[in-house]
Amino acid sequence: MSTTEVKSLFRGILILLTFVLAGITLVSAFAGYVHPAVHPLISTLGLAVPALLIANLMVGICWLLGKRKRWALVPLVALLLNANYLLSVFQLNLFTPAHPDLKIATYNVQHFGTEITGYSAKRLAAYFEREQVDILCFQEFDPSRYFPMDSIRNVFAHWQYAQIPSEDTLRGVLPLAVFSRYPLIDGPFIAYDGSSNCSMVCDIVLPDDTLRLINNHLQTTSVNQNRRRLERGLSTGDRRREVQAVQSFAGMLQTNDVKRAYQTDSIVKLIQASPYPVLACGDFNSLPSSYTYRKMHQALEDGFRTAGRGYMYTFRYYKGLLRIDYIFHSPSLKGCRYESPDVIKIAGMAKDFSDHNPVVMSIKYKE
Repeated sequence: MSTTEVKSLFRGILILLTFVLAGITLVSAFAGYVHPAVHPLISTLGLAVPALLIANLMVGICWLLGKRKRWALVPLVALLLNANYLLSVFQLNLFTPAHPDLKIATYNVQHFGTEITGYSAKRLAAYFEREQVDILCFQEFDPSRYFPMDSIRNVFAHWQYAQIPSEDTLRGVLPLAVFSRYPLIDGPFIAYDGSSNCSMVCDIVLPDDTLRLINNHLQTTSVNQNRRRLERGLSTGDRRREVQAVQSFAGMLQTNDVKRAYQTDSIVKLIQASPYPVLACGDFNSLPSSYTYRKMHQALEDGFRTAGRGYMYTFRYYKGLLRIDYIFHSPSLKGCRYESPDVIKIAGMAKDFSDHNPVVMSIKYKE
């Protein structure tokens, strides 16, 4: 085979791989439109969207730098058809209301990083107080024998009202809590079948209005724990065990995706039944490419789309590629600002306090 033929074959393989990558990326663009229980493979593919978009961008750049620039159109089309995802992580919003009426934060505090002295929790409370946050929604709100509930409540005493489910209610689930500067009316606590995750509802009684708040922690993906099992399975050198490890990992992702979908359906029903404007926030463990995000965005506005600027992610690891924590709001509420600050760095907290960043949103609810 001549050199020319080798080059032609190599070019053909590159073109084929470009189309394959673009095709997979196009399919992933529709992952949020199918219920995971009906099409689990397509839904699970949505988890790979960030990596797929980066791969298409790199391939497009490579074609642009070469002689056959026209092939750059293939990955470009794949990127454009994922515009919905891109708009969920990139926003400008140069013109937003300047004078908010309410400020809310949601944060998966991951058991307060197994606090002993409470130092990081105190730094966190001081930060939220300095930022004049009115409502705090916490997930994985676990006390410990070193940092018990009385100590936690004392740290967040600036927020005089709190809704913390009883220990009996929380048995077997990852705890949630809400702290507020405004009175709270307790609502239902929702523990999901076959899951350690949950949601809680309460009403915020404001001077001029009442808002319904839904604090959520949806089915945990458990990627970090199961990734270690996958790595052990792939390092055995046994082909059968390697295949089993991959199948087990994929099955875990699909199972958790299905659970989150049904949990989301329950939340949407709560939103539709609310007599008040709704704020739904928390750790949804779902990317903007997911069924969960699409259903929530159909029912409510995504606060980042209405008031965010720049690039948005909330999970501190995986190179800042994952946005899984959200604040959604009713259309009657106006977003003024939406951000996910690196509070561990800003407030000088312990580095292992949480693997999430909080989400903080300023809202205007009065005309």
